[in-house]
Amino acid sequence: MAERQAREADSGKAALPARADTGTAKEDFQPPTWLKSRHLQSMLASMGLRRGPIVRRAAPLLAAQRELLLDCGEGVRLQCFRSSLTSRGDPVVVLHGWEGSADSLYVLSLGQQLFERGFDVLRLNLRDHGETHHLNRGLFHSCRLPEVLGALRALQRLTGRPLRLVGFSLGGNFMLRAAAQARAAGLGLAQVVAISPVLDPHETLLALERGLRGYSLYFSRKWWRSLRIKQAAWPRDYDFRDLHGTKDLRRLTAELIRRHTRFASLDEYLDGYSLTGRRLETLEVPSTLITSLDDPIIPPAGLERLARPACLDIVMTRRGGHCGFLERLTGPTWAERRVVTELELEIAAGNESAEAPAEEVA
Repeated sequence: MAERQAREADSGKAALPARADTGTAKEDFQPPTWLKSRHLQSMLASMGLRRGPIVRRAAPLLAAQRELLLDCGEGVRLQCFRSSLTSRGDPVVVLHGWEGSADSLYVLSLGQQLFERGFDVLRLNLRDHGETHHLNRGLFHSCRLPEVLGALRALQRLTGRPLRLVGFSLGGNFMLRAAAQARAAGLGLAQVVAISPVLDPHETLLALERGLRGYSLYFSRKWWRSLRIKQAAWPRDYDFRDLHGTKDLRRLTAELIRRHTRFASLDEYLDGYSLTGRRLETLEVPSTLITSLDDPIIPPAGLERLARPACLDIVMTRRGGHCGFLERLTGPTWAERRVVTELELEIAAGNESAEAPAEEVA
């Protein structure tokens, strides 16, 4: 940490006023006046009007991509897209949020920035996300961490190098859980960065129920589209017709959990992927959690109930919404640039440590 702060100072980047007792730092993200609304920030993050410029800018990333079908164990396959300029680039796995995909705007935008800087970019799709509903019979749920660990092991074997993980929203939640289990899973990770990760699923579900109705409608519409595709791909296994039209996320989640998983209750399921409590105690790699205090979907109260290992830094901003952090309508976001900075600083610090004389290291 000291090495990174020194490098930030040398580069003219103000060091964060980290609190040693909590590992939390507050950084002032300052959007223009017209972008201060947390709802506007959250909605614009995935809004179609930004797609054209982002896809055009990401053309080199997309032109270089190669599809991979990863063997995750127990017959599970997950899809990944690899874009690399050189075989020596540090591998970075980027994971989308719930009902997003490897082609989500924030994934493409960050992916292109990483690609330009020589990283080996690996954009992973969760089960039943993107165009992958046909790959696996079982239905996606947020506790399917073992197959994500399996995908990361496959990518580690493929690249032959320690992985750096980046995730947005539910993807950030998955990446932090994966990093916390890295040693037990036989993974050699170098770093993890999570943007607006789901902290406490109970609180997120309540926020969706009590907040602006547009959020729950947005997610229920996308979820129903996914369920229809799943039923079409596996007609003998799924028939959701009796639930059709259900927009109540709690009821729909509870019913699908009851029918298609072994969880005894909705509460047990939600607890299964919460980051609160002792879940992050076993983190051993440099980890950064970036979140906004005005996130309308991820209540910040969950931060107080996270385990705080020494390797975990929490960066809070007053504004930014959910996976927003936009300073203008198009172009890289503040959070994306922060991710790139975090990765490059950690790599530079690692290189300096490797080059230091043995007596200095000792």
